[in-house]
Amino acid sequence: MASSLTRNVFILTFLCSVLFGFSNAQLSTNFYGASCRSLQTIVSNGMRQAVNREARLGASILRLFFHDCFVNGCDASILLDDTATLTGEKNANPNRNSARGYEEIDTIKTQVEAACPNTVSCADILALAAREGVVLLGGPTWAVPLGRRDARTASQSAANTQIPAPTSSLSTLISMFSAKGLNARDMTALSGSHTIGQARCTTFRNRIYNDTNIDPQFATTRRATCPASGGDANLAPLDIQTPSQFDNDYYQNLVARRGLLHSDQELFNGGSQDALVRSYSTNGAAFTSDFAAAMVKMGNISPLTGTNGEIRRNCRAIN
Repeated sequence: MASSLTRNVFILTFLCSVLFGFSNAQLSTNFYGASCRSLQTIVSNGMRQAVNREARLGASILRLFFHDCFVNGCDASILLDDTATLTGEKNANPNRNSARGYEEIDTIKTQVEAACPNTVSCADILALAAREGVVLLGGPTWAVPLGRRDARTASQSAANTQIPAPTSSLSTLISMFSAKGLNARDMTALSGSHTIGQARCTTFRNRIYNDTNIDPQFATTRRATCPASGGDANLAPLDIQTPSQFDNDYYQNLVARRGLLHSDQELFNGGSQDALVRSYSTNGAAFTSDFAAAMVKMGNISPLTGTNGEIRRNCRAIN
């Protein structure tokens, strides 16, 4: 009897600790409901000013969030500058000379700090800013779970190995997303972020000169501004139809073999995602619904919560 009681107490204590730990690690859409009520308005206004100035910034900040989340979780490690004692992620291969939008996050953070000092993490600001950029370019909205804290470290090596490359095969894409808890459908929906933004010639040169699963006229068009050598930084729209409008044209391009990156066209190349790409190409509502759900899922990758990490005062440096 005593041993049974002891065992039951132990089990109850264990369950309570598991449940407490689980709830402590959860994010909440109303996390700042009492501590920073103006947060969403400040981020929305800051992003509106940025996107009005340059529409591409909506895509740039969405990409920043993606590259942040894929390296040790959504912890704003991508925003840290290099120092004598910290090697950040800004100069990792996927980010160097291409990641942008840092100054816009700085501006929003300054405004948030003025309204709610030492309260809101840079990680949460980036998550909200990514959502706002999508909305401002005509995409869906979603409730962003909040409560992330900021990392005190960064990993250039993880950024170099865990962010999918534009040369990735379909199997590589599926496995790299799976490693982050995202399934193939999530991956195909999130790839639709390439309905906005630009890519540098160096990321698609091999595709337009050497890939065979490409529309010849499209390849000729892209070669005009992306020579076989030189011009590495020359830009082209990821979506040739509506590069500043968040819609499902990206998937129509894939069906027409006009994906800009090799990794884009891999989603429609006789493989497991062909049917979903066709579906998204004719059903924009299905795409935006899946995209919004996948963004929440991606935003939940390994957040720092509770007493882990910190609330940075300056997004570029640990406190």
